[in-house]
Amino acid sequence: MAAQVLIIATPIWLGQPSSVCKMVLERLDAELSETDAEGRLLTYGKVAGVAVVGNEDGAHHTIGQVQQALNEVGFTIAAAAATYWVGEALQTVDYRDAGPKPDTTGRTTKALALNTAHLARLLADQPYPPPDAKGAAVGPSTE
Repeated sequence: MAAQVLIIATPIWLGQPSSVCKMVLERLDAELSETDAEGRLLTYGKVAGVAVVGNEDGAHHTIGQVQQALNEVGFTIAAAAATYWVGEALQTVDYRDAGPKPDTTGRTTKALALNTAHLARLLADQPYPPPDAKGAAVGPSTE
């Protein structure tokens, strides 16, 4: 909980995040009952990103599932906070064993790192406001 950034990396299994990834997300569900002295979830102000590898389609779907679950338990997701590499379907070549990687994978991984660290610094300097007495976030009026 002391970390300001969480990166979840998962392989794709049957077009889904791995069972280990799902177990981690399920364990994070317990954080919904933990708050700080001002009533914010302990995960508020923490930033998360996602990395996916595999040999089948489904990277965007898997990223979406993981990011939504992380957001649901209080993590903030930066712009472009995901990266993936997907090899040819039904093959046995792993990322580490594949030859040259596409430039797009390197660029998205760099964007994930830079944007996530940037947002974590911003939130450390200016945390989310605490909820008001009714549980709603306190912030600028929309009226």
